[in-house]
Amino acid sequence: MMENTVTGMVTKVQRMSIHDGPGIRTTLFLKGCNFRCRWCHNPETWRREAQIERIAERCIACGACVPVCRSGALRSEEGGIVLDRERCDSCGLCVSVCPARAMHLVGREVSAEGLMRELRRDMPYFEESGGGVTLSGGDPLFQPDFTGAVLKGCRKLGLHTCLDTSGHLGVNAGEEMLADTDLVLLDIKAWNPERYRSLTGGELRPTLEFAERLASLRKPVWLRYVLVPGVTDNLEEIEGLSRHAALLGNVERVDVLPFHQMGRFKWDELKLDYTLKGTPEASAKLAEQVRGIFRREGFPDCVH
Repeated sequence: MMENTVTGMVTKVQRMSIHDGPGIRTTLFLKGCNFRCRWCHNPETWRREAQIERIAERCIACGACVPVCRSGALRSEEGGIVLDRERCDSCGLCVSVCPARAMHLVGREVSAEGLMRELRRDMPYFEESGGGVTLSGGDPLFQPDFTGAVLKGCRKLGLHTCLDTSGHLGVNAGEEMLADTDLVLLDIKAWNPERYRSLTGGELRPTLEFAERLASLRKPVWLRYVLVPGVTDNLEEIEGLSRHAALLGNVERVDVLPFHQMGRFKWDELKLDYTLKGTPEASAKLAEQVRGIFRREGFPDCVH
């Protein structure tokens, strides 16, 4: 298949990003993820398919969406409009008639070539700032053919490329894909295998094997660690992770990302069970304590 004919499902093209790699970047959020992390800020990216997002605060209960719904997933009740997600086929007709823009279609199928045309518009910002393109998600390795095609297109344009992944699907990253990747943002969810399994439903080993593979290739890595009070704040386990990361030899930066509640509204809109409602946001003191561990264990000047 020609690279420019490969298509993928994208939720957002976020320009002017400064947190997903060096310089000013355009971050592409792809659909599809094999994990269901309890603190995820982008649960709308879990499923590979497009889906309807209903913003309840915007809904004026006019009922315009109900008669156009071909699957019968929408109905009008006394409390307002109700969306039955089991019946919804994400056709998007409700989006087209909603006067309040309360209905939103999350995900659009695009070709790699079409996406490259969009990215060319951002090249002046990349060149001026030393930035580039970051593929995130979800997990971009959930759509390996599309991810590979986009990375190849970026390489042909001379753009700096970054892959933001948990690494659990690292087997999907072929040699050619990694050759077209300048930097990997590696998100390791936990160090203890049992904790990792309970938080993600998957095993830690595939992530570590991917990390070791990147080290053997001397591929630059920025390690990311989400700090969730009462969930991922075991200091002994963090010490173990930091020591292992230091031994890899290719980790250039560590980002400790304090948990916050800013993504909770997405869970509510998607009718997902959000189990961290009572979890406090990670304090500055705790975050600095964890950063101190990474500094002591081998990263004195590159922990953020």
